[in-house]
Amino acid sequence: MKYWTALLALSMALPLVPAHADKGGEQGEVRREREAGNVRSLRDIERQIVPRMSGMQYLGPEYDPAAMAYRLKFIDKGKVYFVDVDARTGRVLSQTR
Repeated sequence: MKYWTALLALSMALPLVPAHADKGGEQGEVRREREAGNVRSLRDIERQIVPRMSGMQYLGPEYDPAAMAYRLKFIDKGKVYFVDVDARTGRVLSQTR
């Protein structure tokens, strides 16, 4: 019983922060850059790249704010492939095959 009382007291002492309060991180950075007109939207990049990767399953994106680049991940027959795309221009920077 002491354990549950201590756990309850501890949980009540922790500050409550809404999930949407974190404006940082990868998503926050790309959102700020997109709103400033510095990068293309992920949807534009996906419309350009995903059709080129025919037969592969699209796993999703990552954004590198330092490089201002998207990394799109695909899988085919158990092997993962990456396509790095300049977020400003949409130009393919590199592709693993």
